[in-house]
Amino acid sequence: MVGPSEENDLKSGTGILACLSLLLIAGNTCAQSEYGNDNPRVAANIGIPLGVALNPMGHYLSGGWGVDAGAGYNVNRRSAFIGEFMWNTLNPTSAVLQPVRVALQSRDLTGYSNLFALTGNYRFELRRRRFGTYFIGGGGWYHRNAYLYLLTAVPPGITCDPSWVWWGYNCTPSNTVITTRRQVGSNSSAFGANGGIGFTIRVGEAPYRFYVESRYHYAPTKNVNTQLVAITVGFRY
Repeated sequence: MVGPSEENDLKSGTGILACLSLLLIAGNTCAQSEYGNDNPRVAANIGIPLGVALNPMGHYLSGGWGVDAGAGYNVNRRSAFIGEFMWNTLNPTSAVLQPVRVALQSRDLTGYSNLFALTGNYRFELRRRRFGTYFIGGGGWYHRNAYLYLLTAVPPGITCDPSWVWWGYNCTPSNTVITTRRQVGSNSSAFGANGGIGFTIRVGEAPYRFYVESRYHYAPTKNVNTQLVAITVGFRY
């Protein structure tokens, strides 16, 4: 069962990814015209990030994988400006699920979360014929959600601790959970920043390269700050 909020998030993420895919296709056409040129004007990348949540978000989420895609312009061999879209699934920890499981007496209850980011970044690269190193950083829009689906209603009188607030529940003035909602979820958006380092190795003829990157993401989202380290592997030119 997909709720309205989740459906809107998926539509937004799919639309952004579709636009970036078109840019990547266009960029690939340009790159083919510059086959063998190690200094192309078009910059593009696509990879799979493995995200690890850091505290305080790490108390609620562990990590997961996703998709990262970008396209931009190489000013010269060292400098580039790149727009990127990242989507990362994030798995809930047992600590954030346990209070709900105990209250509902359901050990199988689970939930999930997503992180979307649309950023503009600057990349400074030190690239030789085969190997390269680069630094990248920038900022943009971050959106995080969390969903929990219940098969039974929450009984009255449950103490409202941070785990319930994380899943989108509201609390009464007497600090008990408001139990009228069957489908719950929380959403938060904020402008944030990122920075990291990457390493590349040329694959075949220029300008195609395999890359490994580590990047830190931060956004002051509601209730709990979003902090994530994403280790990404992929291909770029």
